Amino acid sequence: MTPEALVRTVEDFLSEARDALVLEDGAIAFDLAQAKYSISGERNKCLLHLWSSERNVVRRVVDLEIKNEVLKLAVQRLGQSSPTKLEICRQRDRRTPTAKRAVRLAYQRLLQRILARKFPGFKADKLSTSMDLERSFGPIYARGLMRQAQSAFAVLGVNAQETQASIDASLTFGILWLDVCRQAQPGKAVVQGLKLFVPKGSSSLIRERIANLNRDAAKWQLYEIDEREDSAKEMDTSDRGNVSTRLVHCPDERAARERFAQAIAHVRDLMPESEFALISSAEMTFRCHGLEFARARLTHEPGSFRSTPEIVFGVGAAETTLCPENAESFARLVRSIGEVRHAGGPRDHLLWRLHPERWLESLVIKNVSALDERFDAGRLYSQVPAFSASDRAMIDVLTTTREGRLAVIELKADEDIHLPLQGLDYWSRVAWHHARGEFHRFGYFSGKELSPEPPLLLLVAPALHVHPATDTLLRYISPEIEWILAAIDERWRDGVRVVFRKRSNAPSDSNYYLSGHAPSSLRTSTS
Repeated sequence: MTPEALVRTVEDFLSEARDALVLEDGAIAFDLAQAKYSISGERNKCLLHLWSSERNVVRRVVDLEIKNEVLKLAVQRLGQSSPTKLEICRQRDRRTPTAKRAVRLAYQRLLQRILARKFPGFKADKLSTSMDLERSFGPIYARGLMRQAQSAFAVLGVNAQETQASIDASLTFGILWLDVCRQAQPGKAVVQGLKLFVPKGSSSLIRERIANLNRDAAKWQLYEIDEREDSAKEMDTSDRGNVSTRLVHCPDERAARERFAQAIAHVRDLMPESEFALISSAEMTFRCHGLEFARARLTHEPGSFRSTPEIVFGVGAAETTLCPENAESFARLVRSIGEVRHAGGPRDHLLWRLHPERWLESLVIKNVSALDERFDAGRLYSQVPAFSASDRAMIDVLTTTREGRLAVIELKADEDIHLPLQGLDYWSRVAWHHARGEFHRFGYFSGKELSPEPPLLLLVAPALHVHPATDTLLRYISPEIEWILAAIDERWRDGVRVVFRKRSNAPSDSNYYLSGHAPSSLRTSTS
């Protein structure tokens, strides 16, 4: 392949592999969820530059092939002639199907032994990992039922070799499995609750989620399994105040505008309608309908303690520092995004399809009252960093009602079974910081008196993309948490419009439609 063809193929693959893993000689070298890259075709060579906070490498790409969602590169290290192998994997779990089945079968037998030993008064049905697409169950989770006379518990477990994302998601599927067991047992047994089993040291997020579930609806029991010792330990899930989170100070927008005035002017000369948002006092991002294409940031001048602004550009993890030599490349990128990234753009184009939730977020920021007329459009923050020990999560939109009550808005542009519990994560973090008065202390909502009431939780998704399991999951959230599910018109890129709402703590006749029909998953509980 020519260097130009190599550059184009690598760029196309990486543009749709934002969370890919980069492996060199079989070991993970970079995680593109945190790392950055740039690709150069200068001097008739395809050079791939990868860097993170821990390492920095440059490799010359001499050949490639794509197989099973993996980009396999033959690369040369600088100064060496013999090529080595670099692999970029879109799928984070790189095990073969056979290896996955073997591990899951072994775990199924282990969990069966632990149940028999730890709960001798109960009789456990044979656990299953069979596919049940109608109810959203796959082979990752071992599930079953334990009985003692007329009492029963739903059981669900996940082994230590699954990804952390799958482990964190286990509560979602545990709730759904509990509901399935209850529907299957009327007149036979009372399914009191859920016994959820996760690997040792992996339960932090799940404990926070369980603390905000309805304890009158079910008994929630969480266990960590040490697979080496063949043992299980019950975890405390009762402390709703035990939330692992920290808030980042709100940057000074006025000072940032002054600091990056030249960069703002340069970008807006190319795209007057571009949006910008502050990441920190030393960095801002430029977007077109939520698609980030450039950043302005402070960088240290070589040989001095002075900082100077610079612009970097690229889509996704791609990042190139703007200089006179590549100014035309930057202009081409901005023009191509502007030509495609609009409501009437070509739907099959990558730049149109990328990051739909950020596109939806950009529209909500401009007109948050379209979701609820109570919201104060002048008091709104997007992508608020509220970190836990295990992630660097951003709250989609944080605002208040006109009366000063905080509102957490979680957005999904596509069907997502995890919408309710992910929204619950952000609600619990906001509630924790609010109870400690940290929003004012960290510079948010300056001059606005905040109500002492707990925050509202608003879940937003296109009407035909509300997952069928959403209604079931919402029923198990604590009644102390006031939530609203707002389903919007599928043509939201032309303007956000709510077509129906469903509310917590309200009789069915208070859930109302503005137009159209609710998804089938919600028709039984709305009117």
